Amino acid sequence: MKITHIILALVSFATFDCTANNLLETEQQVDAMQAAANSSGSFAREFQRRKAQVDLAMAEKINVPLPADAGGGYTHEVHKRNYAMMRDAGRLYMITQDKKYANLVRDILFEYADMYPTLPLHPKQKEQSPGKLFWQSLNEAMWLVYSIQGYDSVKSALTQKERERIENGVFIPMATYLSDESPETFDKIHNHGTWAVAAVGMTGYVIDKPEWVEKSLYGLDKSGKGGFMRQLDELFSPEGYYNEGPYYQRFALLPFALFAKAIDVNDPDRNIFEYRDGILLKAITTTIELSYDGLFFGINDAIKDKGIDTMELVHGVTIAYNKTGEKGLLTIAKEQNQILLTGDGLEVANALDEGLAKPYPFVSKVYGDGIKGDEGALVVMRQNQAADHQTLVFKATSQGLGHGHFDKLNWLFFNDGEEVVYDYGAARFLNIEAKYGGHYLFENDAYAKQTIAHNTLIVDETTHFKGNTKVGNQRHPEVLFSEFDEQMQISSAIMKDAYDDVVFSRTQALVNSDEGHVFIIDILDVETEGKHQLDLPVHFNGQFIESSVAFTGKNKSQSALGEKNGYQYLWLQAQGKVTDNLAKVTWLNKNTFYTHSTVINSSNKQLDQELLMVRIGANDPNFNLIAKQALINRVNTAGNVQFLNMLEVHGEYNGSREYTIDSGSQLSSLENVSSQSNDDAITLIKATFETGVTYLLAIAKDATDKNAKTAFMYSDKEYVIQGNAQLFRL
Repeated sequence: MKITHIILALVSFATFDCTANNLLETEQQVDAMQAAANSSGSFAREFQRRKAQVDLAMAEKINVPLPADAGGGYTHEVHKRNYAMMRDAGRLYMITQDKKYANLVRDILFEYADMYPTLPLHPKQKEQSPGKLFWQSLNEAMWLVYSIQGYDSVKSALTQKERERIENGVFIPMATYLSDESPETFDKIHNHGTWAVAAVGMTGYVIDKPEWVEKSLYGLDKSGKGGFMRQLDELFSPEGYYNEGPYYQRFALLPFALFAKAIDVNDPDRNIFEYRDGILLKAITTTIELSYDGLFFGINDAIKDKGIDTMELVHGVTIAYNKTGEKGLLTIAKEQNQILLTGDGLEVANALDEGLAKPYPFVSKVYGDGIKGDEGALVVMRQNQAADHQTLVFKATSQGLGHGHFDKLNWLFFNDGEEVVYDYGAARFLNIEAKYGGHYLFENDAYAKQTIAHNTLIVDETTHFKGNTKVGNQRHPEVLFSEFDEQMQISSAIMKDAYDDVVFSRTQALVNSDEGHVFIIDILDVETEGKHQLDLPVHFNGQFIESSVAFTGKNKSQSALGEKNGYQYLWLQAQGKVTDNLAKVTWLNKNTFYTHSTVINSSNKQLDQELLMVRIGANDPNFNLIAKQALINRVNTAGNVQFLNMLEVHGEYNGSREYTIDSGSQLSSLENVSSQSNDDAITLIKATFETGVTYLLAIAKDATDKNAKTAFMYSDKEYVIQGNAQLFRL
């Protein structure tokens, strides 16, 4: 730092008293923030930008309207802007000691302190856990998490009488409402509970209510049956996977991270970031890793435009870097492009200014689900970590509580920055009041959660667990094995309880061969003695190009595919009988072609197979659903069935230069040749391409671990599988 900058810092901030600013920063961090704000660099630029915003807003009259609107409505958004303003103004006072910022926070809180004790429940209260200031207590807790930060930053500038007016008027009654008066939420092991305990616990630190901190940590009765610590125990797997999926992991991350930071600063002896083998830090990095090209995997109730630049993860990355110093986190912070005016934010800003960032190590990984990590898993398979890298997501997780979808052994595929095989995510327009007030739409339960909205097996047009969340939460898949190497990533899982008399297992392998072939082998085995209709959808993004199946289009009139369980929302647009052994559909996404091929193997020779093309939109008069498309392989048969599928990535289309390369599938045959082996415990899948290259995927059904060796004979030649599976070039 230049000498002139040091002198300016000393002159500007000589009267600073930091003893009251104890929620999220140490005294040393506050001193450093003061100096940095009068220096140069990323932190100073963000300080000036935020200062200009707040200064401009201060010219407007303070607006604290009576609650009237649901999420996304006018009053809802005004109260959100107010809590953000108080947080920002508090930060500016902490750094500058300019009383105008403290006065702004004080005056806004005066308005709330006068209004809050008079409020009944919100006039548009949500179905569960209503608030007073907001339609649901969740938003009330969010308001408190932000506002208490602003108050903490300025309370040293307020008189005792002013503090009492604010604390008695708004903070004490709001914290009481969120805790003692809302036990069903406060003690709930759920993201709503996380926000509530963080809000009350942080408030307890700021206004010296240690009893509140203990209740927030261990539940209202302080027995440990509820509270923050119980949430850390039950909501994350040992790998840091959050039970509800990455979208709600992102949402819950902010109260987890901020409350933990407050605990770390105020009660360092609790060693909160070391608790349960560093579970909070794992949760932060896992949130990063459950993404592709900056966006989170859109599973369960996910709104799909959320990604790593979300404010919750900005805080998480900043706090994690302070605790670990991992340089890969700086690359994520650089992509987030948001500097926080916090002590940890200054550390990140300085490190970025020094060019210390290193690439984040995205790798293939199994994220176990459940408290012990043994309730299924989300398996993320990544290949070719270049700009056009592929990622296969195999969803073999547990139900995911009320935000979970009924889609055991579902999958998604990403390539070249695009979601190619997609998951619908949530049917919701967040904070758009015209769309059911920003609530989850009726179609979220009726379509988006139903199994037909996903890429997995549906039996007799019936959703997994018959659509019963309570039953679904009691059952989960079993991951059989996962193995990763440079050429092939593979995972296998089994689901035994989705249907009464059906067991199905799925094995998926992502291959980048030395010969340049990129493909997924997908094996879905269905075991049953009964006669069933089996549907296996593939929801794809792209323009249909061609099919080996002769489709009959519904050119004059269309009808819904079914009457319930989500089928009522699908227009049947075309269908065709499968007469060849290999049924293919090719589509174009961006500049790349994709071909999905299917071979059906069945113990029943009377196989009735057809291919359906469907599009979302039937029985949707309010146009609440997005009109996406899918192909469905349908089989009517009795006995065991195997869907042997391949998704092939091939070719290139360049509309600007007007050329097309390899638009057609190069796969000439796909076969299950297990019967040609001398070992019944071996599954053999042979894929032959028109280039003359043939691959043999060998899977040892009974292998015990990745070090096991299993020998088998095929075509008079001995092969040895290392581990559970291996890809051979014939």
